[in-house]
Parts: sequence; C-alpha cells; structure tokens
Amino acid sequence: MKDIGLVLEGGGSRGIYTAGVLRYLMEQGIYLPYVIGVSAGACNGSSYVSRQMDRNRAVNIDYIDHPEYLSFRNLLKKRQLFGMDFLFDSLPNKLEPFDFEAFYQAEEEFVVGATDCMSGEAVFYKKEDYEKDVLAIIRASSSLPLVAPVVHFDNRILLDGGISDPIPIKQSERDGNRKNVVILTKNNGYYKKPQSFSWYFRKKYKQYPGLVKALERRHVVYNVTLQYIHEEEKKGNVFVIRPTKKLEVGRMERNKEKLTTLYNQGMDDARKVVAPLSEFLS
Repeated sequence: MKDIGLVLEGGGSRGIYTAGVLRYLMEQGIYLPYVIGVSAGACNGSSYVSRQMDRNRAVNIDYIDHPEYLSFRNLLKKRQLFGMDFLFDSLPNKLEPFDFEAFYQAEEEFVVGATDCMSGEAVFYKKEDYEKDVLAIIRASSSLPLVAPVVHFDNRILLDGGISDPIPIKQSERDGNRKNVVILTKNNGYYKKPQSFSWYFRKKYKQYPGLVKALERRHVVYNVTLQYIHEEEKKGNVFVIRPTKKLEVGRMERNKEKLTTLYNQGMDDARKVVAPLSEFLS
C-alpha cells in the first residue's frame, strides 16, 4: 500500500460519518500509510492513527449533550459555540484519553491542514512539524470562524483548515501519493454555494484580509476540488466513500439518534465497498 493517501474532509458534526467509515476500516485492519485531514477530518483521523477504535464515536456522540461541548452558553460566556478547551484538553487528557504514545509510535504519516489568517493560504503540518503538539494543530484546524477564536501556532495565526483547502487531495499528491482514498461528508451531487454574511466576515476579520479573501473564495475552491476528485475517480486514481443516504445531520448537531444513525451509515457504506476498496489498495 505504498503511495496511497487517505484524505478526510471536515464538515462539523457530519464528520461522524467519517468516524463510522474509519471504525470499519480499523475493524478490517486497513491502515493507509498517509492520512491527511482538516477540521473534523483531522479529529477523526488522529484516533484512526492511534488505533482507538471506539474513541471517535465516544467523543462525537457520548459527550454531545455535555454543556461544555456545544452550546449557546459557550458562545455567550466564551464567544465560542464549541467548547474548544473541553474538546482539546478535558476530553483527550482526562475524560476520553487520547493514546499519544500509540499515535507517535504509529508508522503512518498524519498531516493536518489549517488556514493562515494573514495570507489566507492553506498550511500543512506533518508529524515532524508539530511533534508533541498534535492537539494544538488539530485545534487550529477545527477552529471555525465566528464560533471559535483564532489559534496562535508556529508564529502564525490559524483557523479552520476547511476554509482554504476543504478536501486536501492536492496536498496528498504533492506529498507523493499517486492514488487516494477520499472520505467525503456530503451526498453525491452536493455543491457549495457562495458564503453568506460576507459583509460580516469583512467587518469582523478586517485585520485578516487573507482570511476574508479565502472565505469569499471558499465555495469556488470546494467545487473545483470536487470536480477534480470526480475526474480522478473516473481515471481510477481516486476511491471515494461518501454518504449514500440523504443527510439528516446538521453541521452543528446535538441529536444523538441522528448522529448514531449517520455513524452506523458510515460503517455500512464502508462494509459495502470493502471488496472494490481492497482491490484499489492492492
């Protein structure tokens, strides 16, 4: 399985689909040598690399009704809808421990994308770049504009990786992967529309012109990337796994039943394509 990447889209709460797909791949002992993700994709990918089979389900479903996880109280008290300290400190260090030792000993490369607020460009960090700070860079990659504060890391000001490079297949190719497995969190036929509230982004982030530009181009980048993936899929260079049923989960979802259904759908969809996937990987 040399030169094959695993590319993980973000998508907020819809990332629970990716968690289900990864759960099934882990059950089957399918570990790709290179994993790249942004936002929720990076969160899920880290537990895949650390071989914690049930951690993504626990983090994304079991704790969803915890008041510090996702609530308007967080927004009022801390100006962040998701409780970033809870998600990237309390959960991985205490409540649902992340296996740092297994993660760093794993042979797989794990690349995380974020957006540089000054330039608006995507920046990518490999294991050698973030070393022991994997939680810090995943936090940066998962910090959504308007609902989370910027993150200072590597002498940069960073936000959500999904803004500048929402499905980082080109970076995987630049890193030497000739084939890629891409896990998407939207249904087939989805295309992103232009950003709403552009005037508000320009006002709130006027000190970050690069970020504003990236936000305004986000839909273009996303749709062009989707088209590229579609073309590469037809050539046999890309294997896509995406939700086969209509999505009922919102970007910020607190309904455990809906989340569990989507998680199970991810496992089911992966199960149905495991034979052609194995052929693709061989």
